[in-house]
Amino acid sequence: MHLDLIHKQILKVVLVALIIAMASPIFSQVVPAATEAGMPVSAGGGMSNFDVDWEHSRMEGFTLWVDFRPPYLPHMLNGLGIELEARDISFNHGDKPASFRQDTGGGGVIYEWRHYRNFKPYVKGLMSFGSIDFGECLANCSTVPYMHDTRSVYAPGLGFEYHAWRHVWVRADYEYQFWPQLTGSTYLNPQGFTLGAMYDFRTRNRP
Repeated sequence: MHLDLIHKQILKVVLVALIIAMASPIFSQVVPAATEAGMPVSAGGGMSNFDVDWEHSRMEGFTLWVDFRPPYLPHMLNGLGIELEARDISFNHGDKPASFRQDTGGGGVIYEWRHYRNFKPYVKGLMSFGSIDFGECLANCSTVPYMHDTRSVYAPGLGFEYHAWRHVWVRADYEYQFWPQLTGSTYLNPQGFTLGAMYDFRTRNRP
């Protein structure tokens, strides 16, 4: 793995998220003093559009996620949470074989900047189990065909959540993935966007 490249990408993600958060006057409504009750969990899903780093056309799929935000953290850690994520990219094959697909499932940490009431930019870092079906034989075709592989996948990301109605939030997410060596010396770096909605089980009680 190119660890230096991963570190640079994560640093870029953090800096971009902070710039977005600090340069958003349209979301300048600051959160007043409030308490939250209920399960510190949110769950959602959305449609994903990804450059799978294989041929040229982009592909589509679905993403599901669950976020857990531990209560009673020190003030400096407020906004830190755990995210579980599963993604299936298997639609709109374009210039790839009809059975080509990429799947990931795993989890990691997420940090929300909770300065505004209805707008939360965030950064995240995930480690997932990745599965790829090439849709065609790439090696050993006459013996044990090489058509599928699995790897540990590392993915920094960033995005924002916007409060739409009561417990419902909408989310726009960007993720950049690092797939270790495949098919000889090939390293894959899929990247893409997910747009979706989630339900936050917490209730906010204002003073």
